[in-house]
Amino acid sequence: MIRHSLRSLLVAALLSVTASAAFAQTVITAPHAPPAPRVETVPPPRAGYAWDPGHWRWERGAYVWAPGHWQTVRVGYRWVPGHWVDHGPNWRWVQGHWA
Repeated sequence: MIRHSLRSLLVAALLSVTASAAFAQTVITAPHAPPAPRVETVPPPRAGYAWDPGHWRWERGAYVWAPGHWQTVRVGYRWVPGHWVDHGPNWRWVQGHWA
């Protein structure tokens, strides 16, 4: 009985570590605020797609503009665009996602 419980605990721990590694994301930080967003012309709506606006991304020590693009809609969800968040002395990128 004790052996079975120990084995169950080990399997649960292994699954927990494997699951968290599968969902791990790279944390992107920048030492200062991004520039103001660029003004983009948003194309007319497309059935089955959500517009993901352009944003500044941090690349090799500088901000680089990433233009907007279409995301395929996930039924029952809404698109939350990626955005920068003030995080202490730095800025942290929050990846766009479906909520």
